[in-house]
Amino acid sequence: MRTDSFALRHIGPDEIELQDMLSTVGVPTLDRLIYETIPDDIRLKNPLDLPAALSENEYAEHIGQLASLNKVFKTYIGLGYHQAILPAVIQRNVLENPGWYTAYTPYQAEIAQGRLEALLNFQTMVSDLTGMELANASLLDESTAAAEAMALLFAVREREQKKNEVAKFFVSEEVLPQTISLLKTRAIPLGIELVIGDHTEFDFSTEFFGAILQYPGKSGQVFNYTNFVSRSKEAQIKIVVAADILSLVKLQAPGELGVDVVVGTTQRFGIPLGYGGPHAAYFATKEEYKRSIPGRIIGVTKDMNGNRALRMALQTREQHIKRDKATSNICTAQVLLAVMAGMYAVYHGPKGLKYIADTIHSSAVTLEKMLKELGFQQLNSSYFDTIQIKANASVVKPIAEKNQINFYYPDPETVVIAINETTNISDLNKIVAVFSEASEKSKLTIEALEKGTTIPKEIERKKDFLTNEVFNSYHSETELMRYIKKLERKDLSLNHSMIALGSCTMKLNAASEMLPLSNPQWGNIHPFAPVEQAEGYQVVLKKLEDQLTEITGFAGTSLQPNSGAQGEYAGLMVIRAYHESRGDAHRNICLIPSSAHGTNPASAVMAGMKVVVTKATNEGNIDLDDLREKAIKHKDNLAALMVTYPSTHGVFESSIREVTRLIHENGGQVYMDGANMNAQVGLTNPGAIGADVCHLNLHKTFAIPHGGGGPGVGPICVAKQLLPFLPGNPVIKTGGEQAITAISSAPWGSALVCLISYGYITMLGSKGLQKATEYAILNANYIKARLKEHYQTLYSGECGRAAHEMILDCRPFKNNGIEVVDIAKRLIDYGFHAPTVSFPVAGTLMIEPTESESKAELDRFCDALISIRQEISESSAEDENNILKNAPHTMPMLTAETWDFPYSRKQAAFPLEYVADNKFWPTVRRLDDAYGDRNLICTCDPIEEYMEA
Repeated sequence: MRTDSFALRHIGPDEIELQDMLSTVGVPTLDRLIYETIPDDIRLKNPLDLPAALSENEYAEHIGQLASLNKVFKTYIGLGYHQAILPAVIQRNVLENPGWYTAYTPYQAEIAQGRLEALLNFQTMVSDLTGMELANASLLDESTAAAEAMALLFAVREREQKKNEVAKFFVSEEVLPQTISLLKTRAIPLGIELVIGDHTEFDFSTEFFGAILQYPGKSGQVFNYTNFVSRSKEAQIKIVVAADILSLVKLQAPGELGVDVVVGTTQRFGIPLGYGGPHAAYFATKEEYKRSIPGRIIGVTKDMNGNRALRMALQTREQHIKRDKATSNICTAQVLLAVMAGMYAVYHGPKGLKYIADTIHSSAVTLEKMLKELGFQQLNSSYFDTIQIKANASVVKPIAEKNQINFYYPDPETVVIAINETTNISDLNKIVAVFSEASEKSKLTIEALEKGTTIPKEIERKKDFLTNEVFNSYHSETELMRYIKKLERKDLSLNHSMIALGSCTMKLNAASEMLPLSNPQWGNIHPFAPVEQAEGYQVVLKKLEDQLTEITGFAGTSLQPNSGAQGEYAGLMVIRAYHESRGDAHRNICLIPSSAHGTNPASAVMAGMKVVVTKATNEGNIDLDDLREKAIKHKDNLAALMVTYPSTHGVFESSIREVTRLIHENGGQVYMDGANMNAQVGLTNPGAIGADVCHLNLHKTFAIPHGGGGPGVGPICVAKQLLPFLPGNPVIKTGGEQAITAISSAPWGSALVCLISYGYITMLGSKGLQKATEYAILNANYIKARLKEHYQTLYSGECGRAAHEMILDCRPFKNNGIEVVDIAKRLIDYGFHAPTVSFPVAGTLMIEPTESESKAELDRFCDALISIRQEISESSAEDENNILKNAPHTMPMLTAETWDFPYSRKQAAFPLEYVADNKFWPTVRRLDDAYGDRNLICTCDPIEEYMEA
């Protein structure tokens, strides 16, 4: 065995197992299986043109050398990003712990109670600090959250406003530039007119439905918005406040003013800068908007025994269900980062956060005093952490950079300095020394921090926060370490067993890919630092763009979208811009097959397109006749087709080239959803099938961990004609020559985790990538073959093969009184996370094993499903007290003195021999979702206050 081959470590089955698996599948060779799976006319004729694979040790040296090219300056740029201190106990036990970073979105709540509790802590923290009634479980970044807030307020306009088509939205010029750019992107297709100006001169016209304010402003000034909010309410103008969450420790909560939405980022709660992300944004609002809030909300409910339990609440808001009626396409949170930020609040508690905020504020006050003594004028009358100095930027900047310091220079006569948690007295003296040199005056020295404040009493925070027990119990490392471990034990992650989720590609996230994330030379780079200071990042990001461009067969790539849904939206906005550049702005029809991911129609509507659904055949393929009819019918207005390939039904449709040709002949562009790219890499690609743009889920195919529901990265790759329109950024130049406005806050999105995909591709190389795809297809077909006598596979290719995933039809089991959800919960007793339930077809299981799983693990999974099939046959619709309806079985059930079930304890908890060797115990019984919907509780309040008598 080659110990220096990353591919051998990444791919599960070995050469001996390969032969057994091929025999089971019924093919002589792996090549033959691939031939029977993928249409020959779209197969690549040449291997991918990528450098030879590096070993893990070679890659460690390589990525270390690139890290050394980054210059980690002391950075005081601000603009929504501040260096923070990540407590080591959180770094080691969450960020670097596969128990946390390999978990999936908590759809199966019984095996996700730890993550759900951590997210409930996050929501409580946000609600407390913002003064709002309800917060979600995080969004992608601050700018996205602001755009979602604008869209929400547009959707909930007063009846008269809708009748009168009120569509103006006021944006304070104090709002962060990247947020303004993204608001522009989102406003245009929705028909919203942005008016950007000075909030002190706003006229509160009835032509406006909403407004957004920054708190503090982009240059640090803290404004008292009391009068603005009261006058807006009189005019029925709803208000969004984008607030620095750490400043809210010292400033009055926006919710106390009566605003409608508060958004921001929790990056400065211990999250590395990472050249722009990933960071967990927050979104808090009034309870009256609970049905419109974007993203996910964690709520409290109870299980079958009446015990407190947590789950994702209001799940009907998930865009897979709402589809073209959705107001948002968000289906990814930033769970791992939200968990870290929440743990930061748990670790420090209210007293610790006050100490941190007081120290930062005192540092800014002290710095202002010293700079005044040097003769400089400071412009902010009230501030939290950021001061504006009148100074010649062309003089200050070279001196600062010589001393490895970055300030923000909004104009030639202004220097903005944003103090952060890492700033100490030594750092302050270095800043003072820069200005001493710039002013040619004697150096002054700070000995201690000033105790004064610039915050007016009327906007000082007076209300307590984080009073719940969880924020006042774990302030020693020992206690927090044990609390984190307690929650981790409640969750089933990839470090326990395979998670065979169709469409979600839960593959190995190799440690060698993950290690660089902890390196401060990657973590401490501000996204708006001069690009020459981020040379290591620039090399990696450019190489990753080139790798993805080669893999997809396209001409260029943008890494900016920071989720798959954002990638969909970005791809469609690029298509929209392309049509407009050709004088075809009227092209607004988007054809979408009925089997598509639910985010597809939601993204199309957000991009200002009208969705026309095309039919599927009985075999689950695109109905070519129906597609042809609708493409011709709409040829004068056809903008795009959105297609997933291989299909959501797990099949490589042989007609795909004809499909794309039809669209092009009728004036449209083809968008390919990259969710199933794990079946294409190295064998075919979007360029080969005739697509024009695709998004890629780096958190699926390219090994970025799901993190319990995020981070995600969804770059878009485009054909030559779409290159000019790739998204830009208002602060750092990026994108095409005719770039659309921003898709996310940072120029390269969640740049830090792009290192993972770069490592994955670099260590696999061309041969390894192709082999990974082949084994993903093999593993799926092996499962299909092993289960064929027990379960019906709903769709297959023309040769009877699955792609990298398949759909098991569980609808016939209703005759035995068994629903697909019963199978999902019973799998927990066997130690497995359920496959995807009831998508894309209700009453089915969608299975995707990935290439990372060994034959032994695949066999355990198949044995579990075969055993469950026997249990189904022994069940009846008349008797609901059966082993499937009662699943999952908890330890308290097994250890109770009484056992009122018609099967043994062993059958319940240890149905197969392998289970006893590595038993996973769910901590709650099956949840009562209906109770949770009736009683929406989304903070840490005691459940006893809400339980029915």
